[in-house]
Amino acid sequence: MQGKLIVLEGIDGSGKATQSELLEKKLLQEGKDVMHISFPDYESPSSSLVKMYLNGEFGKEPQDVNPYAASLFYAVDRFASYRVKWKSFYEKGGIVIADRYTTSNMVHQMTKYENHEERLKFLAWLEETEYHKLELPRPDEVILLDMPLSVSEALVKERAAAGGSMDIHEQHIDYLRSCYAAYHLLCEHYEWKRVTCTIENKLRNAEDIACDVFHIVEHIL
Repeated sequence: MQGKLIVLEGIDGSGKATQSELLEKKLLQEGKDVMHISFPDYESPSSSLVKMYLNGEFGKEPQDVNPYAASLFYAVDRFASYRVKWKSFYEKGGIVIADRYTTSNMVHQMTKYENHEERLKFLAWLEETEYHKLELPRPDEVILLDMPLSVSEALVKERAAAGGSMDIHEQHIDYLRSCYAAYHLLCEHYEWKRVTCTIENKLRNAEDIACDVFHIVEHIL
């Protein structure tokens, strides 16, 4: 027996944590066995290299660490999380909701290549490494919380002004812009689903967004 893996993706400030929690709540109300996970798993020692990378200890620019090396930091963290926290639950038929997954590696690391063929080569390597070599489950559905770049940039700046830390990704607006474009390219490449988070550049109500997310999820359950 095998469960379902649902991944919520989106640029910074798109509401992944909020929507993951709302989806978990809705599915629990439906009587489903549900587990909510998030990556990186900052509470686990397995995220140590991810923290060092994001803190700039390997270089202050995202491009200072090549996509293959950076991806391995995150892949090992996911492997540890899967084996220790949710493998048994998933294999018994449980529904796992992931706030970020391998899909985030695809977005954040492919942007380090401008050449289309290099990007495809990297994506193929990443899928082979995580889904085959590390035997991590492939998502049953990936949902992009589609937030306009201008809104995301404003939210990230507000968070920093309020005292929140900014990692090496968030500190470089051009990098965030590249990631925004990459999300939409990967939506086409992998047929990810989209949920619009704004109307005329104003944030939609979280509950309304959650309804759209649930409508997508109920089709695969």
